[in-house]
Amino acid sequence: MKRRDFIKVTGLGAAGAATMSAPAIAQSMPEIKWRMPTSWPKSLDTLYGGAEMMSKVVAEATDNKFQIQTFAGGEIVPGLQVLDAVQNGTVEIGHTASYYYFGKDPTFTFGSSVPFGPNMRINQAWYMLGGGKEVLNEFYKKYNVVSLLAGNTGCQMGGWFRKEITAVDDLKGLKFRIGGFAGRVMQKLGAVPQQIAGGDIYPALEKGTIDGAEWVGPYDDEKLGFYKVAPHYYYPGWWEGGPMLLSFVNLDKWNALPKYYQSVLEQAGHYANNWMMAKYDQSNPQALRRLLANGTKLHAFSPPIMEASLKAAKELHNEVAAGNADFKKVYESLTAFSNNSYQWFQVAEVGYDNFMARHAQS
Repeated sequence: MKRRDFIKVTGLGAAGAATMSAPAIAQSMPEIKWRMPTSWPKSLDTLYGGAEMMSKVVAEATDNKFQIQTFAGGEIVPGLQVLDAVQNGTVEIGHTASYYYFGKDPTFTFGSSVPFGPNMRINQAWYMLGGGKEVLNEFYKKYNVVSLLAGNTGCQMGGWFRKEITAVDDLKGLKFRIGGFAGRVMQKLGAVPQQIAGGDIYPALEKGTIDGAEWVGPYDDEKLGFYKVAPHYYYPGWWEGGPMLLSFVNLDKWNALPKYYQSVLEQAGHYANNWMMAKYDQSNPQALRRLLANGTKLHAFSPPIMEASLKAAKELHNEVAAGNADFKKVYESLTAFSNNSYQWFQVAEVGYDNFMARHAQS
C-alpha cells in the first residue's frame, strides 16, 4: 500500500488533500523510530504477521519517516511482559493480548475476550463504535498506555487434550494451559490453569507438565505441533468467542506524536486487524483438514460441560464486579452492547449461517 493510496483509503486526505499536497505533508513529517515487542513467536505468521503488517503500513504511509521495528516474544522482553515494557517506557509500543495481564487487574480481560463474551464482529463493533475503546482507554490510562485495535483471531478452539473430556468431572485436577482470566473459570470447574507463552506450550505438553492446552485454532495449532502429543481436539473455545489483539502505546509517546502520525498508526492497526481476520478465515479450513488427516480426533464439548462453564463464568464475573468498579463498568458496557447485538444476529445471521453450514457439509 502506497502512502497516497493509504491517505485516500483512510480518509486522511479526503478533505485535507484539497489544501495540503502529499509532498507538503511529507516535508513536515519528522523521522521517528520505535520498537514493538510482541507476545508471539515468528513462526506464527498470522499473529506476528499482524504486527509486521501494522509496521509496514505505517512506514509506507509516511514515506518511511515513521518506522516501527517488530520483535518476537523473548527478543527484547518475554512474551508475557510486553505491557510492562510499554508502561515503563522501555519501548514505545507493543503488540499483545490484553487478558495476559489480568493478574494486575481482571479488567484487562475485556481488551481481548471475556469468557462467554461476544463473537468477533460484535466485540469489534463494541470497541469501535459501542463505547468500548473509550471505557478501556480510561482504564488503561492508569497503566500509562493507550490501546489501538490491532487484530482478532475469530472464535477459537477449545484446546488439545491427552484424553477425552466427556464430563465436568474430567476437568478436576487437569493441568490446562489457558490464557488470561478464563483460567479462573476453569478453576471453579476443578482444573488447574497454567498461563504459558505460545512458544513454551509444546515442550510443557510433550513433557507432561500439562495435560492439555489451548492456543488459537487449526492454523496456528498445527504450526505448534500440539496434535503430535495430544490427539483430542475440542471446540468451541467458549473463553474466546472473538478475542481482540491490541497494540499498547506508551501514553507519553502517544501524546508526543504528531496528529497525522496518530491517525496513521490507528488506521494501520485497523488494516492489520482486517488482514488478520481474513487470513485466519482463509487458513483455518485447510489446516483443520490436514489435522484430521493426521489423526486428530475432533470433539464438541458436551452440553453439560458448556452449561457448567457458563454458570461458573457468570458467577465469577458477578463476584469480581462486586469488588472492582473498573471491571463492573466495562462489563456492563460490553454486556449491554452484546445482548442487544445478539438479538439482531439471531434474526438473520445465525439462521443463515446454520443453513449454509448444513448444506456445505451435504
